Amino acid sequence: MKIIAANEHAPIAQDQAHTVALPNDADPLALDLSQVERIDLHFPKFTDGRAFSQARLLRQRRGFQGEIRATGDVLIDQLVQMARCGFDVAVLREGVDIADAKRQFERFHAFYQGDVNQPLPHFRAAA
Repeated sequence: MKIIAANEHAPIAQDQAHTVALPNDADPLALDLSQVERIDLHFPKFTDGRAFSQARLLRQRRGFQGEIRATGDVLIDQLVQMARCGFDVAVLREGVDIADAKRQFERFHAFYQGDVNQPLPHFRAAA
């Protein structure tokens, strides 16, 4: 997962035809994905997890292969789960250290459950 600082992320401009900012209450299954290369999913506050579901639906049900970016109130302890749900990029909120964020991925080397990246659960993948 690519991690970028808040000041490196530019909001989507009107003329960016290949990029979509999907609101939290929008249905990702109804989105026209033709010509879309990047989808920004927003976390208005860290307790609102609808973007996790949207990312997973876009990857698993829609087969979206482009970039899915997490924006908003992104905390470092959510990054591993974001990657497992299908996010490619996370925009950290202001004041969060990128080095601290990257260390989150060193803490967990394997998962028992399946996810977007490894659909088979650990006991099935190891057999």
